[in-house]
Amino acid sequence: MFGKRPTGPQNPPRQFGGSAPRPAQGGSGGVATKPRTPAPSPASSPKPAAAEAPVIPASRTPKPKPAASAPIKAKPAAQVASIGTERSAEYYAVKTTIFNALIDTIDLGQLARLDNETARDEIRDIVTEIISIKNVAMSIAEQEQLLQDICNDVLGYGPLEPLLERDDIADIMVNGAGDVFIEVKGKVQKTNIRFRDNGQLMNICQRIVSQVGRRVDESSPICDARLADGSRVNVIAPPLALDGPTLTIRKFKKDKLKLQNLVEFGSISPEGARILEIIGACRANVLISGGTGSGKTTLLNCLTGFIGEDERVITCEDAAELQLQQPHVVRLETRPPNLEGQGQVTMRDLVKNCLRMRPERIIVGEVRGSEAFDLLQAMNTGHDGSMGTLHANSPREALSRIESMITMGGYNLPTKTIREMISGSIDVIVQAARLRDGSRKITHITEVLGMEGDVIITQDLFLYEITGEDENGDIAGRHVSTGIARPNFWERARYFGLDAQLAAALDASEA
Repeated sequence: MFGKRPTGPQNPPRQFGGSAPRPAQGGSGGVATKPRTPAPSPASSPKPAAAEAPVIPASRTPKPKPAASAPIKAKPAAQVASIGTERSAEYYAVKTTIFNALIDTIDLGQLARLDNETARDEIRDIVTEIISIKNVAMSIAEQEQLLQDICNDVLGYGPLEPLLERDDIADIMVNGAGDVFIEVKGKVQKTNIRFRDNGQLMNICQRIVSQVGRRVDESSPICDARLADGSRVNVIAPPLALDGPTLTIRKFKKDKLKLQNLVEFGSISPEGARILEIIGACRANVLISGGTGSGKTTLLNCLTGFIGEDERVITCEDAAELQLQQPHVVRLETRPPNLEGQGQVTMRDLVKNCLRMRPERIIVGEVRGSEAFDLLQAMNTGHDGSMGTLHANSPREALSRIESMITMGGYNLPTKTIREMISGSIDVIVQAARLRDGSRKITHITEVLGMEGDVIITQDLFLYEITGEDENGDIAGRHVSTGIARPNFWERARYFGLDAQLAAALDASEA
């Protein structure tokens, strides 16, 4: 039985897929409904209280300040991104009434066995009948919007669905039920999207994290998860989040970016991209450094595109985001502790274990703790071409952070020994940055040469120089070569037969 339907003199129970006729919209086939008592008419049904659908002010634009104290180029109204149609409080009240009637009518267990399209058709049929029974007055466009919203609530991620479908959005930030922000082209904008209440938002958060075997509630209010396409998800719930559940989604593009796309975006010059391609192909150990939102994971995805298809690659991540295209890839993911605080699997556990799995390359999604020591050990023990990312604002700071992570891991090693391990393991540091205009650039391609006394010696191959601003206020700059004609990984490139291509790329960059 799919669910119960209201019956009456004018509304006999319908059979889906049976002998009785049904609308041409289609359904599941072979799914029946049960009669139930007639739904109360609109006149007798209590009207939802106004508190159930809080009204969000149509405009939160602050009062303009004097031009001398706060000059603003853009109009304040342009900061609110219009996603679909603005919903009124009455719309949410009607939606709540119909949604509750739908939940009372359908059998969610039967619904879960249907494919997505069939389930949507069944929900649309039932909602259309509920609207008719309750004599809800709305236009065809409003009814279609209501049907779409309810289908998204039951089968998808509710109000987030139109945002997830857009490929130009990099981040979705939900600060409670009434405030949803997005990042487009490096700029944060407020949207007109809102949730019915914090309960609906929390249900969607739980739906997302449960798909990867995790949970979020009052006893475990912080959770990292991912969507089916690899998009990174972070949830922090009350009582830690005071204004309601906070959901942050770092979206991945549907079409995987390649290094050539970064050239087209101006993130790196064609000559610099060629150097990165050679670095990835000749099995140099690479560390990608950058701040939050600077594009580290995207750049790591691009560099892994030059790994040979005959190589066995093992990835270790907190939430699986990398999209490697090679045929021989093993993906590992950490696991949080259970309710009893047992069963946790850390990043260090994964890195240590993957050394026993005969890897040729080890890719660590993000180095943030004592696993840095095990990654350096792997780079030093025949796993050339290993890669990882970490948060740092410059190549020099990245080396210091690696040293700090090893020290905080409890290793009682002399500072010089740790630095010798770092200089002997890492070949190249690629620095990514997000500039103040929202653009993302590769600002450094830096080699690690070795030790000179107690200091790690590095040299820059490519730098990004800021030359000023254009007429739109965007940063103008260029990638320049430092004139190094023979990098330290020259012999490694020669071993793989890439020395001629490396020389050509360096010559072109100097021109």
